[in-house]
This record gives sequence, C-alpha cells and structure tokens, in this order.
Amino acid sequence: MRVLCVAVVGMTLSVAGCGVSILDLSGPGPAPNSPTRAHVDELLGRVETVASRPYPGGYQRGCSGKELCVFGPAWTDDQDAAGGHDGCDTRNNVLAIDLRSVAFRQGTHDCVVLSGVLADPYSGDVLSFDRGDARDVHIDHVYPLAAAWDMGASTWPRKQRIRFANDIVFNLLAVNGSDNQDKGDQTPADWLPPNPAYHCFYAGKYLTVAVEYGLPVTQADRKALADVARRC
Repeated sequence: MRVLCVAVVGMTLSVAGCGVSILDLSGPGPAPNSPTRAHVDELLGRVETVASRPYPGGYQRGCSGKELCVFGPAWTDDQDAAGGHDGCDTRNNVLAIDLRSVAFRQGTHDCVVLSGVLADPYSGDVLSFDRGDARDVHIDHVYPLAAAWDMGASTWPRKQRIRFANDIVFNLLAVNGSDNQDKGDQTPADWLPPNPAYHCFYAGKYLTVAVEYGLPVTQADRKALADVARRC
C-alpha cells in the first residue's frame, strides 16, 4: 500500500509523493469533522443498552452452496438503500464517495473505480488505491454485520438486512485493509481506530448507525463510547 504526501485545503487533496498523516496537517486533538461531545452524548441518550452481546447462532454471511447468505450477496446493487438499483455495485459506490482524485474505467458510466486517494478514517494516513491491488483498501461495516446479527438483525426481514449491509450513507466506509482485518466483528468495547484522533468520529458514526437501525450497544460499549465522548 503506497502512502502519499498531500496538502489539504478545505476538502481538497493535492497529491505530491511521500508519506504523511492527516494529523500532521491538522494538529493535535480530534480529527477534522469529528462530532462534538454534546452530539455523541445525545446519540448515547437515544440508543438502547443491553447487558452483553447475545449469540443466537445462525449467522452465515456466505452465499455459496448451502450457506444462508443472511445479509444477501456481497455489495449487491439489488437493494433499496441509497445507491441501490443504479447499475453500480455497493463497493464501487463507496469508493467513488470516499476517495478523491478518482479515475473510473472507461465505458462503465463512472462506476468501476480504477484508482484514487483515500484519507483513511482509522489511521489518519493518506493512501493510494489501485484496483490492481484492491485488497489494500477495504469497505468496512462500521457496525459489523456479525455483531448486528447478534444484537437484533437476526429477527429482521431479509430485505432490511440487505439494506443494512449496503447502506452507503450510514454504515459503510472505505478504510485501510489492515485495520479492518484487526477490527473483525468487534464492537467499541474491544476495538477503536488505532489513531486516537479518530475515536470521536468513529463513536459518532457507530452510534448513528445504531440509532438509525434500532440496534443496541452493550454496557461495555456504552462505557467505552462515553469515555470517548469526554475527549471530543
């Protein structure tokens, strides 16, 4: 994964050629565009809390053979969240939104992303994306699918689960692959972005998804998120 040196003016990234963290450009404290403490506290006041994460069983993300495909085919365009039925799969929709300096494959009607620049919301690094080595950039479900299944999505209609898995407005972010693999299906009590400057951003995003879909947090999650809020 190649890291790029950039200058940031407003929301514009100017690529130059060496490694730099966004925080080197923005100074200490919460990253730019992070929610305030009051906003995170307001979201905490709206989300339900459960004692611990239940494990009802039955979660199968895969869709081959006899797998249950409980959240539908990965990145399907056949869904009713924003970007659905637009002729472009969800992964490319997210890349087109989250990357800057995007180049699209000719003839795909600005769908298939070939390259771009990611201001990573977990590490703070500015990364290059190349479709030829696409594993370096993942699309993360902020509220993980397996956690959502355990915390209530197992009772949802399948159509709602497919919407959740492809919601480019609330639940999906382009992030660096290494941190996404480290996160797995962990919730905030066990995982926060490795760069503390992005904790407020992540807390606000996670809680917004929870409120939007009526998903709870555990008592341990609430404590972790409240601790984050105090530093926002």
